Amino acid sequence: MPQPEGAELDAVLARREELRQRYLRPVVDRPPSTARGIHHVAFICRDVEETIRFYQEFLGFPLVEIVENRDYRGSTHFFFDIGHGNLLGFFDFPGHEHPPLEETIGGVQHLALSVGAAQFDAAREAMDAAGIDYLGPDRGVEDSLYIRDPNGVPLELYQEQLGIFNGERILGRTGVEG
Repeated sequence: MPQPEGAELDAVLARREELRQRYLRPVVDRPPSTARGIHHVAFICRDVEETIRFYQEFLGFPLVEIVENRDYRGSTHFFFDIGHGNLLGFFDFPGHEHPPLEETIGGVQHLALSVGAAQFDAAREAMDAAGIDYLGPDRGVEDSLYIRDPNGVPLELYQEQLGIFNGERILGRTGVEG
């Protein structure tokens, strides 16, 4: 994808700074969010068992529920615990094609999951042992591993604590530090 250069890049950077100045408030001046958090994020999967094995056995996210999708008879809806009261959900839609995931406007660029150093290292070792391709520190980001799940869902395993980005606290205390 071509990146902006010259005057176009200058305009993009100026616009970003204008937005920062207009809308971004210091942490101490921000009102609390009106949401309680993410109940669940839901993706579509091709194969229920393959997806369960990847998330539960490979990444260590416990499967916590598996039911019929209330909106589509015969479809399975299942959830993984991804920590701090957050759920990662999936549906399958038997009988439907599942084209490859495409990065596009309005689509998912990636889902970043905060993991500790031990889980980060274990995931990297498991990916190396299984021959799974990933992007990691070689692209200049020491704390991230980018992978795709068996359904093509882009994931980032990110070694930054919740509420922190690039080493800076961008959220007030979340109650889930550590």
